[in-house]
Amino acid sequence: MTFNIHGGYLEAIVRGYRSGLLTASDYNNLCQCETLEDIKMHLSATEYGPYLQNEPSPLHTTTIVEKCTLKLVDEYKHMLTQATEPLSTFLEYITYGHMIDNVVLIVTGTLHERDVQELLEKCHPLGMFDSIATLAVAQNMRELYRLVLVDTPLAPYFSECITSEDLDDMNIEIMRNTLYKAYLEDFYRFCQKLGGATAEIMSDILAFEADRRAVNITINSIGTELTRDDCRKLYSNFGLLYPYGHEELAVCEDIDQVRSVMEKYPPYQSIFSKLSYGESQMLDKAFYEEEVKRLCLAFEQQFHYGVFFAYMRLREQEIRNMMWISECVAQNQKSRVHDSVVFIF
Repeated sequence: MTFNIHGGYLEAIVRGYRSGLLTASDYNNLCQCETLEDIKMHLSATEYGPYLQNEPSPLHTTTIVEKCTLKLVDEYKHMLTQATEPLSTFLEYITYGHMIDNVVLIVTGTLHERDVQELLEKCHPLGMFDSIATLAVAQNMRELYRLVLVDTPLAPYFSECITSEDLDDMNIEIMRNTLYKAYLEDFYRFCQKLGGATAEIMSDILAFEADRRAVNITINSIGTELTRDDCRKLYSNFGLLYPYGHEELAVCEDIDQVRSVMEKYPPYQSIFSKLSYGESQMLDKAFYEEEVKRLCLAFEQQFHYGVFFAYMRLREQEIRNMMWISECVAQNQKSRVHDSVVFIF
């Protein structure tokens, strides 16, 4: 009953933003563009127009993606400044995933002796925090935590992965998945505490995210030195696959075994039925399509915070679509343009 006192204005705003998402006809027009200039010209008639209008030629894919991301960041900041508790905390939770990705990007780049300034430019603007540049000095997990992350919102998630082992590619990947697991579980608990439609809708979306990560971790660990117990520790403690599906996934040795586990769960049957045996390349796209369906359903109910999460994710998917289309156009690979585009409506 009291949702509209604090959340009504912002829910109206986010539903208005959602109406500005690109439609199927927009995508069809973009897919027919011959140059990046054509893409810019088509986008000038959409909400991205003001962000791209002053960009000089020649355009680059990175410029288009950067400007589209800037629009998302501006909208997010507007919502965050207008929000009151507990919506402001909910909106902050949305950025923690980007923070984790940025931490991993900087640490991995430093390991391979890349320039810190160059790495900072590649970081997602929603995941920036004050001391991010100093991540480059850390030699192991403990230093990473003590020097930098203790003052960030990610601090509680680090308790599970503080070791004195030196940072290498394998340890960094394990760190990323351990942090994500702790983040998803924390976000899930927070949404449960909010209750009502928010808990119901976000539980479904986050459970799907946890299950997708479990499948990806399993597939990526096949043929590596990760043991079954290591994999099991990286799976989130909720979701449709928890706990029995996790037990089965942990012992899988190839993609077809993963498939036979997932086909026991009706919601995931349709995803795996799209793939031929032994094929995992199209799995990401199939998961993205399923996620988009679930995110669009969040807008069917009112008086809940799930629409904010859904909108941010849909906008991010739109940016991924534009990045793929722009790259195909720039590299003259028009035949592959439909391979990774996920239509939102």
